[in-house]
Amino acid sequence: MTKAELVERIAKKAKITKRQAALAVDTFIDGVTAALKKGQKVSLVGFGTFSVARRKGRTGFNPRTRKPIKIPAKRVPRFRPGKALKDAVGR
Repeated sequence: MTKAELVERIAKKAKITKRQAALAVDTFIDGVTAALKKGQKVSLVGFGTFSVARRKGRTGFNPRTRKPIKIPAKRVPRFRPGKALKDAVGR
């Protein structure tokens, strides 16, 4: 499902315009992004939890030259599905 399909589905289900649905989706994405930038968790009961994890630095290899390169540590977003989502998908 693409963002456009999600917006269309929300607009139809909530009986609102596509513009209003797009604003809702964009606001949700912006809110989750802002919280993750601050290092906060976003928990949606039944759906899942968005969080930030720290990935350690490591040594990788350039596939072309086979020379080792240093990959720096960084923060990455994570999503852990909730029980209701797992159950719904697992059926």
